[in-house]
Amino acid sequence: MRRRPQLLAAALLAAAAPMPTPAPEGYRMQDYRAPTPETVPGGRAIDTAEAALLFERQGAVWIDVLAAPRRPEGLPPEALWRPSPRRGIPGSLWLPGLGRGDLPPGAEAWFRRRLEAATDGDRGRPVVFYCLAECWMSWNAARRAAAWGWRQVLWYRDGTDGWEAAGLPTEVLHPAPGWE
Repeated sequence: MRRRPQLLAAALLAAAAPMPTPAPEGYRMQDYRAPTPETVPGGRAIDTAEAALLFERQGAVWIDVLAAPRRPEGLPPEALWRPSPRRGIPGSLWLPGLGRGDLPPGAEAWFRRRLEAATDGDRGRPVVFYCLAECWMSWNAARRAAAWGWRQVLWYRDGTDGWEAAGLPTEVLHPAPGWE
């Protein structure tokens, strides 16, 4: 009978622990700013310490897929609008919005060409995808690259939020030419 309180305590602890976010069968199609899974199919999640080490060693391709800010709807054409600059990991290729779940065929083809060019066609070269913490766009992009045959796909789950919190350097990024 002594086991009963222990079992009850174990059950209460298990119920209090946060459930991991399950990965969808395909790509995440909406609500991109939400808790993400701990893994990505065909790739590997990395934390800030490993990301910083990869950055120091160089050799990896860094790809930011956070969407670019859009001019607010209804803002009069003559109104001044200046979006905040995107600060990212130095040397990153910024491919805005290419982590959406449903990419138009032209955008998907452009993404593949940019990935091919960034890695010099070497599908074994490490590629790190990121955006912000709890952002599905980088998860989608990493999954897509792995499905296309890249073998060292790394997903930096904490993105620039984790990078900046660790006091690591950033620079202003500009969208890759031809992204729209």
